Amino acid sequence: MQGHYGIRLYRLTGDEQYANAALVDLYAVTEAQAFYACQVDNPEFVRQASENAIAELGNGPRAKARKKALAPFPEFLFYSDVLLRFASRIDELGFTGPCHSQMIQALKKADLRQGLTDPAMIKAWAAQLINYVYWAKQLGVGDYREDYKTAFTRVYSDAQEATLSKAQFRNKLYGLTHFIFAASEYYQHQVDATEFAWILDYFDANIERILQDATDDIIAEVGISFLLAGKTDHPIVAQTRAYIANSFDTNSQIIPSPKGNPDLALGEHRNVLAIMLLNWPETLNPGPYLNELNATKKYLPMGVTSKVID
Repeated sequence: MQGHYGIRLYRLTGDEQYANAALVDLYAVTEAQAFYACQVDNPEFVRQASENAIAELGNGPRAKARKKALAPFPEFLFYSDVLLRFASRIDELGFTGPCHSQMIQALKKADLRQGLTDPAMIKAWAAQLINYVYWAKQLGVGDYREDYKTAFTRVYSDAQEATLSKAQFRNKLYGLTHFIFAASEYYQHQVDATEFAWILDYFDANIERILQDATDDIIAEVGISFLLAGKTDHPIVAQTRAYIANSFDTNSQIIPSPKGNPDLALGEHRNVLAIMLLNWPETLNPGPYLNELNATKKYLPMGVTSKVID
C-alpha cells in the first residue's frame, strides 16, 4: 500500500519525497523474490507455495470464483502473482533481484498462455491477468498480448453486452482500463490513442452505465485512461472528474468506500486514483530509479543489481 501510493505520486509529480516509499517497497519485494525465486527449481516448494497462494485468496464469493477458475492451473498464481509481481516491481525501479536468471528460465518454461486465456479466469479477474501479460513482456519471458486481447474480446463480445451483470460489467471495465494502464507501464508514459481506440470508444459509448453501475475506483480509472491517451479535453475526463469530486466526503476528507467506510487504509487505491485524475500533470515521470536519486541511492537493499536505464 505504501509503495502503491509513493510510486504513483512520484510518477505524477517527480518529487523525491515519494521515493522513500518506493525504497521500502523495494526492500519488501527483494526479500520476497529471494525467498521464492531462489527455490523455484524445487518442485515440492513450487507445489506448496502454489497451494499457499491460492489459500490466501480467502473465502468470499469472488475468491471462490477465482479458486474454481484456478483449479485447472494450480501453479498459475505462483508464477504470475508471486514471481512476475515481485520481479516486475524490482525491474521498474531499476534493478534485477536475487536469483533473477534462475527465475526467468522458470517463467519461460511455465508458459502462462492457457491460464491467461481461459474464459473462467478472465471472468474471475480480468485486470489482474492483463497485468501479468504486460509483466511477462516487460521481463522478456513471453509475449501474450494478442492472445489475451483475443480471449478477452471473445469473453466480453458485443453480442453479450446486454446480458452482463453489474459484477461482470465492472470486471470488464476494470480489465479494459488495465490494458491501457499496463501499456503505460503504470503511469510512466502516455499510450498510443489509436492502438487503444477500441477501449476509449467503448467507454464513450457506455459512459451513462459506467457512471451508474461502476465503483469510484473504476470511474476514476476510465477518466485516467483518456488522460494516458493524451485526450485531456475529452468530455469523459470532465464527467469523471465531476463524479469523483462529488464523491469526496468533507468530514472524513477522503472518498469513502461504497458502504461509507472512511478508513484511509482500505481506501488508499480509490483515493490515489482520485488524486491522479484530478491533478494530472503535463508530463509523467518514469521510475523512480532509486540508484539515481540522492534520497535513496545510499540505502539500497542487498541482493539487487542496477540495470542500465535507457
